Amino acid sequence: MPEITSRRGLLFGAAALSTGALITGCTSNEPKDSDGADSNDQPVADDKPGKKVTIGFAGPQADHGWLNAINDNAKERAKKYSDVTLESTEGSNDTAAQIGQVETLINKKVDVLVILPADGKALTQVGLKAMKAGIPVVNLDRVFASPQAYRCWIGGDNYGMGLSAGHYIGEKLKDKKGAKVIELAGLDNLELTKQRTKGFDDALKNYPNIEKVARQAAEFTVESGQQKMSQLLQAQKNFDALWNHDDDQGVGALRAIKQAGRDDFLMVGGAGALSAFQAIESDDSVLKATVLYPPTMAASAIDLARALGQGKGVSGMAEFEIPAFITLYSAVVDKDNVGQYMSTGFK
Repeated sequence: MPEITSRRGLLFGAAALSTGALITGCTSNEPKDSDGADSNDQPVADDKPGKKVTIGFAGPQADHGWLNAINDNAKERAKKYSDVTLESTEGSNDTAAQIGQVETLINKKVDVLVILPADGKALTQVGLKAMKAGIPVVNLDRVFASPQAYRCWIGGDNYGMGLSAGHYIGEKLKDKKGAKVIELAGLDNLELTKQRTKGFDDALKNYPNIEKVARQAAEFTVESGQQKMSQLLQAQKNFDALWNHDDDQGVGALRAIKQAGRDDFLMVGGAGALSAFQAIESDDSVLKATVLYPPTMAASAIDLARALGQGKGVSGMAEFEIPAFITLYSAVVDKDNVGQYMSTGFK
């Protein structure tokens, strides 16, 4: 796809995002010429004030801890920069309402748009409209149906979450003959849930001694987590590990586990909630790890948008242009490294 804008874009190190690290700042070891500029003369974004940029942010309705963290990360990151003005919408899970909000931002002629669509397919046309209007779009997490609707996509790795969870559990149980695991999934009508399950199943194929004996779908809520976990515990009297797709529903799952008086298995969560980090650190429950789906991606999307708006890059890759896709790594957080991630935990 040809560039909509003439901006040179962004040099970007995707690995930094896996821990929510800052992407601003030049860390290049390239030699500098006599006036201090990098030898390739590529301007890089840093914390110093530069060209003023207005970023339009259309996020989700904050009806879930992770979604609320997305909004908070975007807003807090924008405050860091004196040269950024953030035009933020109210946030909606209604596609028609969100389309209207994005169209308002287009009419305001913002410099860059960051959009986490309630429904990627439904909002594809308004993404195309923005791009055709010369406004580069950073598509956050839920992907549009056409790559022409965004300049860059940045988001989490649902398949990778399952893969990381499966390998962590597999390594813990690899020496146990006849090991059994169960899975507390999210909403089964969502593609992301299917991807998380597939990644988990694929990882377990590496451990022939392990059998997945049960799977139950919940709804990403505390209440559903408690209800569905109770059902799993009643049906499965003996198992060695549990993977729960979501730390919010994991709060309910842990309640059910405590009520049942069970402590004979290990639990791995998903996403990276503060409550999960705290439980892992205290090490007084079955929850021993969680795999990340970091909401810090929203902060990184603001960094990307600012750099695009200023026509600057960030060191870390040889190319001058911002990548079309940036997929975050689903790191495993356990007692050994939880302190490193505690500040990124969402409530």
